[in-house]
Amino acid sequence: MKFTARERTALRAMVELAHHYEKGSPTALSEVARAQELSLPYLEQVASALRRAGLLESVRGAHGGYRLTRDPAAVRVGDVFRAVEGSLVSVECVGSDAAPCSRQEYCVARNVWQTVMERLEDTLDATTLADLIASAAPTPIERTVG
Repeated sequence: MKFTARERTALRAMVELAHHYEKGSPTALSEVARAQELSLPYLEQVASALRRAGLLESVRGAHGGYRLTRDPAAVRVGDVFRAVEGSLVSVECVGSDAAPCSRQEYCVARNVWQTVMERLEDTLDATTLADLIASAAPTPIERTVG
């Protein structure tokens, strides 16, 4: 299984913004892009999807930027991925929006896909941004300073 560039970018951006959550003020996307080594134009597209999904809010003005709409402990990785891709499943025959399949009743692989999907969803929905921050290794800058 391979996660999309949108999913990876969204998660890195959300974790970066989660680091800034306690200060309450918005963070410029240029700062997020720099800290996470992301393309700013691509990050702007991803941030727009996260804002439409209600995970981010944007603040205009000289000191504007983006901030999380909820505490990092309330934002699940699955929420982030769904916000940018719509679904966690990459196999068309499983999930709530599964397409009809003529082989469904006798497909030998369908149960495997179903199990993988369920475990993936369980894991992503059980992991929050706060969990990721708590388990993160120090950045190279933090290692040299501390």
